[in-house]
Amino acid sequence: MIGCPTLRGDNCIKSHGAIIRGDTTQTELALVFTGGSYSDGGEFIAHTLDKYNVKAGFFFTGNFYRDSSNYKLLKNLKEADHYLGPHSDQHLLYCSWERRDSLLITKRQFQKDILNNYQIMEKFGINREEAKYFIPPYEWYNRTIVKWASGMEVELINFSPGTLSNADYTTPEMENYRSSEEIYQSIISLEDRSSPGLNGFILLTHIGASPKRQDKFYFYLEKLIPELKSKGYNFIRIDKLLENCK
Repeated sequence: MIGCPTLRGDNCIKSHGAIIRGDTTQTELALVFTGGSYSDGGEFIAHTLDKYNVKAGFFFTGNFYRDSSNYKLLKNLKEADHYLGPHSDQHLLYCSWERRDSLLITKRQFQKDILNNYQIMEKFGINREEAKYFIPPYEWYNRTIVKWASGMEVELINFSPGTLSNADYTTPEMENYRSSEEIYQSIISLEDRSSPGLNGFILLTHIGASPKRQDKFYFYLEKLIPELKSKGYNFIRIDKLLENCK
């Protein structure tokens, strides 16, 4: 659960202090991908985005950036002008699932972890000033974490709620498992039934998933992108989507 979203005067939406949706009056949305342990969808995703001329946002852990098997992918994503940002160096769980206000880390641990994430990113020519947006590990945070990030001139953002897109990591033995078709239909259904549709939406999926999940959702991008484009949506890079949100 994201909590109770608050609509801002600039038509952007925040939850627990973080922006979770851009301007709801504009037919624009951003695709964002997070990654830590798996990158199996990287090549297909990059090819599909290029095919449909879509610029996306990619948020990776420090360990993802350090993995030499990802170097070629990272280089290609940067050269294609996608947004590359941090996702916590060690993919830490910041706060309790049961009591969101209960922190599981100290401010010093948080700062060190984020700085380590940025440090390895610099080796790929990504500096902190051009990658100020940050998606928290597990997509879970609280107001204190947002405040700590802000103190480092980093802006924590999160995905827009309402679809099952972030469940594309689940595997069949999990109770919360969702098939790729279910995920796809949840996106199309929200667009159809919601008055703002997917305006300003931050649609989050993962760049890879466990081998236990053979039903990979990233293959659905091949039909999701043209379907939403046919409905009049414009896919823009995450920093462009949020540039007028304050």
